[in-house]
Amino acid sequence: MSKTVLMLPGDGIGPEIVAEAEKVLHKVNEKFNLGLTFEQALVGGAAIDATGIPLPDETLDKARQADAILLGAVGGPKWDQLEMARRPEKGLLGLRSNLQLFANLRPAILYPQLASASSLKPEVVSGLDIMIVRELTGGIYFGQPRGVRELEGGERQGYNTYVYSESEIRRIGRVAFEAARQRNKKLCSVDKANVLEVTVLWREVMTELAKEYPDVELSHMYVDNAAMQLVRAPKQFDVIVTGNMFGDILSDEAAMLTGSIGMLPSASLNAEKQGMYEPCHGSAPDIAGQGIANPLATILSAAMMLRYSLGEEKAAEAIEAAVSTVLDQGLRTADIMSEGARKVSTLEMGEAVLAAL
Repeated sequence: MSKTVLMLPGDGIGPEIVAEAEKVLHKVNEKFNLGLTFEQALVGGAAIDATGIPLPDETLDKARQADAILLGAVGGPKWDQLEMARRPEKGLLGLRSNLQLFANLRPAILYPQLASASSLKPEVVSGLDIMIVRELTGGIYFGQPRGVRELEGGERQGYNTYVYSESEIRRIGRVAFEAARQRNKKLCSVDKANVLEVTVLWREVMTELAKEYPDVELSHMYVDNAAMQLVRAPKQFDVIVTGNMFGDILSDEAAMLTGSIGMLPSASLNAEKQGMYEPCHGSAPDIAGQGIANPLATILSAAMMLRYSLGEEKAAEAIEAAVSTVLDQGLRTADIMSEGARKVSTLEMGEAVLAAL
């Protein structure tokens, strides 16, 4: 039975990096006889230019029917002057909410070949392997009411609502506990329960849920301390679970511990394990079209897609091993360049991964 993968190149460097990941997917599709079929659609700024809106109905229909989605990146200064509802990022948020992609998995893994690329000392980050589980469809990014209003006297006031229901917390908690159970059985729940009532509830639900996972050690940490500890002693963490806004910030911080955000994949899953997979970096419009972007995060996102949504563990492992082989060969794009390595282009890096496969 064939499975459909929807490719959404998006904006900026998105088309360049997705093209390399697509080649890799075609290679493993042939090598492991996976029966994958591929479709393409527009999202973000590219969709705005073609249709006037960031998430066309055709794209959403294809996304609903696909078994998995591989996204490049969206956004750029070209569209910054548009009203909020029509900006490229609304296409991304629309996919997350319409497909109920509530669980964002972002691994922060330091490849030993890139230890010198981290801004922290090698002894602090060597061997780093953290999984951040971020709730993706609730919290302050989606809470209502929200907006900008005018107060008496004409002063403007912006407001957003930070809200989580017990069921939303329990749902993401289960994903995190299951992830911890498959790893080193340590889960740290990050909140701000000393200030925010919504995270008092978050902590209470996580504590209740821990009774169902007696083999997993649960700890709690305030978000400001967690941000500090990620820089001070990041290897104390195994799995971190947190809400939408805190997860957005902490996962980017953790990304830089690995030397480059250009190396980090991510997965966003719904209850049926349908997922959208994307690199953690943005659209990088300043380098688009120059052939210097790092495609490895997108290629590793494709590996996560094979593992979590398509159930093809061997193919996922083969891609990850190929990436490691290429790094062993000393090939580097500009963002991970180090002394003694050989700088390669986006295309050359993709071709090297294909050769290693």
